[in-house]
This record gives sequence, C-alpha cells and structure tokens, in this order.
Amino acid sequence: MNWPWRKKQKQIEFDEIFMDSSNLPAFNHGRLEGKMELPIKKGRVMIVGLFFFAIALGFGGKLFMLQIVHGTEYRERSDNNRIDQGLLIAERGVIYDRNGEMLAWNAADYDKDREFPLRAYTDRFGLGQLLGYVSYPQKDKNGHYYRTDYIGRTGLESSYEHLLHGKNGNLLVEVDVGGTVISSVAIKEPVSGENINSSVDAALSEAMYNIIATSTANAGFRSGAGAIMDVRTGEILALTSFPSYDPEVMANGSDYDLIESYNNDDRFPFLNKVIGGAYTPGSIVKPFMAYAALSEGVISPEREITSNGELIIPNPYDPKNPTRFGDWRAHGATDMRTAIAFSSDVYFYIVGGGLPKSAAPQAGMGEFTGLGIARIDKYMKLFGFSSLTDINFPGEQAGLIPTPEWKKEVFDEDWYLGNTYHTAIGQFGFLVTPLQMLRAVSSLANDGKLLKPRLVKDPEPEYVDLNLNKEYLNVIHEGMRKAVVGEGGTVRGLDLKYVEIAGKSGTAELGNDNAHVNSWVMGFWPYEEPRYAFVLLMERAPRSNSLGAGWVMREVFNWMKENRPEYLESPQD
Repeated sequence: MNWPWRKKQKQIEFDEIFMDSSNLPAFNHGRLEGKMELPIKKGRVMIVGLFFFAIALGFGGKLFMLQIVHGTEYRERSDNNRIDQGLLIAERGVIYDRNGEMLAWNAADYDKDREFPLRAYTDRFGLGQLLGYVSYPQKDKNGHYYRTDYIGRTGLESSYEHLLHGKNGNLLVEVDVGGTVISSVAIKEPVSGENINSSVDAALSEAMYNIIATSTANAGFRSGAGAIMDVRTGEILALTSFPSYDPEVMANGSDYDLIESYNNDDRFPFLNKVIGGAYTPGSIVKPFMAYAALSEGVISPEREITSNGELIIPNPYDPKNPTRFGDWRAHGATDMRTAIAFSSDVYFYIVGGGLPKSAAPQAGMGEFTGLGIARIDKYMKLFGFSSLTDINFPGEQAGLIPTPEWKKEVFDEDWYLGNTYHTAIGQFGFLVTPLQMLRAVSSLANDGKLLKPRLVKDPEPEYVDLNLNKEYLNVIHEGMRKAVVGEGGTVRGLDLKYVEIAGKSGTAELGNDNAHVNSWVMGFWPYEEPRYAFVLLMERAPRSNSLGAGWVMREVFNWMKENRPEYLESPQD
C-alpha cells in the first residue's frame, strides 16, 4: 500500500528487514549479509561529474586550439615537414709517398655544415701535376646534392679514382619548411675509399723540381722536367715538371687570380711534361740507332767513320750547290763507342741513311748502305717510341717517328735522304716523351725488358722481353759510360766519385733558325749492375747557353748523396 504521507524517494516497504542486535549475529558476513547499501550522496556525484567535465573541457579546449585556432599553422607544418633520404658522403682515400708521407688527405677540421671534409695536399713543391686535384660534392639552391661525390680531375686523383673513391651511405632526415634538420638516423654507413701508396719519393721529386727551377732561372731555360725509374720493377721514384701548380688552390677554386695566372702561363703549369709533353729528342736516340745497326749487321762496333765536321751530298739538280749536313764538331775517325760518347752526327748520318755512290769516297768510306727509314722505324718502335707506355695516368702522348707516309700525309711531299739523316740523329719530326725515353733507356740497362711504368708500389713488374743481344748491349753500355768518363765525352758532368753512371746527352734544335735548343740527358746507374734509370729535359734555352741538362742532373745526384744515399748503393753493398 502506498501511503500518501510518505515521500516517494524515502518510502520503506514492510518486507525490508532492519538490523538490530538480535538478528545481526545470524548473518553470514562472508557473503556480505547484514551489509546495508546506502544511496550515493548527491554531493559526491557532483564532484565526480565536475572532475570528468574538467577533463572533457581540457581535451575539448586543446582540440579547439589545434583544430580552430592553430589549425592552419599545424596543417602547414604537417604538409611541409617531411622525411628525406640524405647522404653520408664517404671520405676519400689517402695518397702516401713510397716512404709513408701523406701527400693528399682529408682535412680533419672541416665545417660540419658542409657535411664532408675538404681535400688537403702536401706543401712540397713540384707535385701538382703528379697528384692532381678533386672537385667536391655540390648542392643546388634547394640544398639537394646534384653531384654526390668527390671526383678526381687529373693526376693520381683521377687515374686511381676507382680506389680512392668511397661508397656513400644514407640516412633518413626530418626537415622543417625552412630546411632545418629536426632529426636524422643513419640507415647505411659510408665506406671510406682505399689508400694508395705511391712509388714516388716526395722529397726526391721536390729536390729535382727545385734544382730544375733554379737552373731554369740561371741559364735562361723556359721550363723543365725529370724522372727516375727502378729498372727492375718499373716503379717511378721521382717525377716532376716545372713549373707546377698548387692542387689545393685548384680544388678549392677560391684564389681566382692565381688560377688565372696558371691559365695564362705559356710554360703550361698544368701539363705533366714527363708524360704528356712530346719533344724533339736529338742525340739521345743515338744509342738505339747504334743497337739497330748492330742487329742488322749494318756496321761493326770497331769500324770507323771519319767526321770532318760535315757530310756533303751532291745535288743532282744543282751540282754547284751540294747539300751539307753538319756535325757539331769534327771528330776524326770514330768507332761506335766513341760516336756514342762524343755524339758524332756524321757517324749516325751514315749509319742511319747510308752513303750514296755519288757522295763517295767520303768520311773514309766508299758507297755504304745504312739502316734506311723503314728499319729505323722498326727499331724505334721496338724500344717503345711512338706508342703509349700504358702508365695509368691521364694525358699521355704517343710521340712520333717520322716516315715517308707521315711526310706525305702531313706535307704532301716526298721523302729525301736528308730526312733519313735528320731522323737518325733525333731531329726532323721525331717526337718523344721523357717517359718514353726513360722506359727505353731502362730496357738498355736491364737487358731488354721494356717495362710498364707505374706510379704505385708493386714489386711485380710488367714488361715485354725485347730479346736484345747482350753483346750488342755491352757495346752501347761502354759507349754511354765513355760519354761520362772519357776525355771529350758529352756527359762529363756526371763523372762522380761516389757512383758510376752511364749516360747520353742530347741537344735538340728548335725552330727554323735553330736559335733555341732543348737540352736532354738520360742514363742509368750503377754502371755494372744497373738499378735505376733517369731522364731530364731542360726546355728551350738560347743556343748560346752553356749549361746542359747533364749539369742539372749532377745536382740531383749530389742531393741524393746527402739525403738518399741508399739509392746510390750497388746491389752488393
């Protein structure tokens, strides 16, 4: 029954049981009997409600700020923040000289914003053309790399790019709209390039450079170059070309005035003259002509040819005006060894081109058949002239052996006897590089192994065996030794007490008026058991100059005596 006088919310039914002291002990408290459920107070409900309302209000407010107030800003940030794949640029390998001296390396104190180290180079003089330089990774205006690697542009940096070049790594980079890196993580580590050990002795090369530079200034030469090679392995111990350049300046590209001066220098400082310069050899080809003559049975070593200072060949078209081929002096009766030592032109005119019946008797001879241009061409090619040496280096030139075919093609003219005479003494169109001459004289020193020159250390030589006759080689050796120690020899400047040298000098006339000359010297040492060969060229001095390349090379030997005596030791020492 509902009693109207009772409040609906507090109505108590008769079946509700009230606890009192009499029935409380009978309840099972483990089953929660006797526990009275009271309604939650209204105040507590309001507190809980307010708590959850505050949380909802906070989330709502934050959502309002994100979506309404800052919605555009955060949407732009979301659109512009991105994950890019970045580069970890690999460090380049280090170039060392044969003694472990660093010649090219990666600078340690680099700008972190650049993301890669600049290349640093030795401050030794005369190694610019040898080392070369690099160009650096480059970014576009948006900060993206369009060139991702160091690139060797010339020299060892170029020829050994495949070893020096590392493998770049990758990383994931989060950047904002301004390009600022927010975070990054490497996903592939870079691999540094390999180091290379050059065969070159940097100190020896620098010394040769400085000596050439000083001699150039003192004697009026325009430029010069030189090299030394191990005749057993083909390793280049010294290689320099004057003038040179600073590879660090070229790599950085910042000193515009200095770079412009390099470009405008008519002495060509970027040219590695040892490898890429082709020059008229003059008399330094005579030992090779002598070997050809012995091999072909043209003349014996003992047979003498008399030089009275010139060879006169009748002119069938104008008998009153014969053609005269001059010698640099009258040598008298000359055998092969003496002809090499004293550099008799008349001897090699006749050995090379013969003596026609119309010109005999002359020079103590009747009619005589010389090598002729075809056989000259054959033997000069045998010794590697007019072909590349296959050195692993950019810019090598092949040189030239003049032939009737070449003259016809270039000048549209026939070949004359005088052309053969001049070719036999290393003139006319004959062109060789100092490196070709160095390799050729090495083959005379090592019993006929035409080596592949190399600029990195490697004890295993590569060569072509020319199968040269040992007896004939001995004649050539004796003539070259006589040039150094014989009275009147052309390389007396290399007659040194502390080392026995065999050598040959050459003077190549330049221009139509022959007013300027190139001065050469080449040879090998020690004489009895050769270990090293050398070549040195002093370029373009007035004909009146009295300082030849032999005297310049003497100073190089003197430097070695004081600073690298191990190079002058005999094998049995």
